[in-house]
Amino acid sequence: MRRGLRVAATLVVSALAVTYIVLKIDLGKTVDILESASVPWVVASAVLTLITVPPMAWRWQQLLSVRGVHEGVPWLTRAYFVSYAWGQILPTSVGGDASRIIETVRRHPGQGTPITGSVLLERALGGAVTLLLAGVGFLLALGRYPIGAYVWPEAIFVAGTIVAGIVFFSRAVRRRLAFMLPVAQRFRVERPARAVYEGIHGYRDHPGTLLLVCAVSVVLQLTRVLAIYASGRAVGIHLSVLPYIVLGPLLFLVMLVPFTVNGLGVREAFFVSFLGNLGVDPDAAFACGFLFFVMTILLVLPGLAVILWEQVFGRPASRPKGAMPEQSG
Repeated sequence: MRRGLRVAATLVVSALAVTYIVLKIDLGKTVDILESASVPWVVASAVLTLITVPPMAWRWQQLLSVRGVHEGVPWLTRAYFVSYAWGQILPTSVGGDASRIIETVRRHPGQGTPITGSVLLERALGGAVTLLLAGVGFLLALGRYPIGAYVWPEAIFVAGTIVAGIVFFSRAVRRRLAFMLPVAQRFRVERPARAVYEGIHGYRDHPGTLLLVCAVSVVLQLTRVLAIYASGRAVGIHLSVLPYIVLGPLLFLVMLVPFTVNGLGVREAFFVSFLGNLGVDPDAAFACGFLFFVMTILLVLPGLAVILWEQVFGRPASRPKGAMPEQSG
């Protein structure tokens, strides 16, 4: 029953997004825009997209290290690329996060709690930073661009982030969460819920690491915003970077919508809606969104190559560190 409702919701959301796009754009004109896209700007967008992955792996390494899980940046970079590949198949980027957790736990048995906490906290801190950047973008864009309609969604996400931070890091709130135990036991989620909470709460004693991760996240998110800006310039959109600082965080949140496959359709509709409010032609806005989608596919290719190499060609998947390879015969 639940699966049926999920499938129905996916179809409805996707159909609405596609209908909105079809009503807004001229497909022939959009194709012409893409065919005449500026190659240097497309290359710039691709480079800006790809160079963020190793620093993200290093950021994740810092979170793992302070909890006693030691792993090299090369393998964590590989895990990131693989997660992007799975994220194109599983619903939203959360599916990619699950792949990182599963692979890393297999490599470090018995460390499920800190590993899960590191991935979820990395996601949460990244979201908080994107919201912070969006707030700065709003302040800088006031009086220049008509983006007031997006203030309320942003404010709701900000409020939710603050509440989540208090729940996971406050010792006073921790003592008051006991009332949730019977509920978790009733729905048989006590063990995973406890692992998630303890995994994140454990970082309360590492404020320096959290600040470092946030600082790196600011640089990474700005780089991702610049990649979207480059895609816009490639299709002839001549806006400043400021609107993209607002667009980027909202777009990253839209891609977490659980009723689509990795934001398909909804992502493109968001580009048309947001940039359309800034006077951008719907066809150019859709073309920008399509190029951004192409960049996400670019991130998938290395991970797909790893999956094929390890699964199809019989290469061993990640084994626990320190384990000896199996001997034949």
